[in-house]
Amino acid sequence: KVIEEAPEPGLSQELREKLGNTAVAAARAVGYVGAGTVEFIMDQDGTFYFMEMNTRLQVEHPITEMVTGQDLVDWQLQVAAGHTLPKQQKDLKLNGHSFEARIYAENPDADFLPGTGRLEHLTTPAAEEGYVRIETGVRQGDDVSVYYDPMIAKLVVWDTDRTTALKRLVRCLDEYHIVGLHTNVKFLKKLALHPAFIKGDV
Repeated sequence: KVIEEAPEPGLSQELREKLGNTAVAAARAVGYVGAGTVEFIMDQDGTFYFMEMNTRLQVEHPITEMVTGQDLVDWQLQVAAGHTLPKQQKDLKLNGHSFEARIYAENPDADFLPGTGRLEHLTTPAAEEGYVRIETGVRQGDDVSVYYDPMIAKLVVWDTDRTTALKRLVRCLDEYHIVGLHTNVKFLKKLALHPAFIKGDV
């Protein structure tokens, strides 16, 4: 996974609801309570198959937060503390479009080999409330080591529609400058500018 988006391009509301209902049924079947993510894989005719369930929020949860305006981390903590969810599914409405690009210390020209080294220079796009979010645990001068995942950051963008959100993603990728090790930033930009991706033919 390198770029995630919400809502899914070309997915009907009927199929989205069917996926959601199936996910809820899977959690109920094992008596699960708490934050969780059910993953499916879907073929071209819309038939989907269960892959796995993770008993936590996923890395890509910010795109759901951006299009729903809800803080899922806060919800997870509230449920863990024994409180009820602040809203029901019927109360949630999708608004706009969001992309998340995972910025990795890896070399796309060497089969995406993870990299290590010092972040000699690191400049990110400016965060914009509601539009651009940078989630990271590193700063300039830090080392990317062999002991942890080589993810440098998650770049999350939102806008009113998919086309405008994708343009914002490309602009923000242009504003990323990292010196000291290989990254996938140029690859992400190339992917975001690919005609098939622009059309949502994913």
